[in-house]
Amino acid sequence: MTSPEPQSPAPQPPEPESKDRVYRSVPAIAGGVLLLAIAGWLGIDAVASGGGRTPWMALAVLILIVPLVVAFTLRPAVYAGEDRLRIRNPFRVIVLPWGRVASLKSAYSNEVLTDSGAKYQLWAVPVSLRARKKAARREMRATAQARRETGRDEGRGMALGMRAGLGGGLGAGPVSDGPMRAETDRIMDELRGLHEARHRVETAQGEVTVRWAYEVVGPAVAGALLVLILLVVG
Repeated sequence: MTSPEPQSPAPQPPEPESKDRVYRSVPAIAGGVLLLAIAGWLGIDAVASGGGRTPWMALAVLILIVPLVVAFTLRPAVYAGEDRLRIRNPFRVIVLPWGRVASLKSAYSNEVLTDSGAKYQLWAVPVSLRARKKAARREMRATAQARRETGRDEGRGMALGMRAGLGGGLGAGPVSDGPMRAETDRIMDELRGLHEARHRVETAQGEVTVRWAYEVVGPAVAGALLVLILLVVG
């Protein structure tokens, strides 16, 4: 009799990888799509129906404008992973291990500072002073309403307690979920929390890398040169 061949163990399913949190500016994306639609409509119309040098000038302007619109509206994004922060700005991509991040600051713009003193702006998380003021007004209204409801509840509780011979109040009103914050400020709070939790982890160490986005810079420079040549040739 032949002995049965040993069976190889069943392959283990790969462990699911943690996905990066992606932050982008929805208003910027909407504005970029609108600008591209307008530029495409005007440019194609000029190329199709223009005379003389107009089609060539329109084409050169499109080559210049489209990469810049994409760079400042559709391209910016922030990817926050367990081990590193990747910032995609208009003309650069910066990869920062959490161990090299010193702090994240919010003033008139949102920025990340490294332990070497370098500073990088988060284009995808723009500061909105209007949103901050709106959130502050909502917080003030919510606080005032909570105080009024707390006073009514305490008065009602004291009355019921006196009737029942307990001599005390029943409640302290609704519990707040925390201060109201603007959307970009909440995003910065999440990034600070992730940095605080991960900056000492061994896998979150490494070197900062900065790469220029030549796929954006190249076409924009080519379009600018074409426009300049057409203007000089006249």
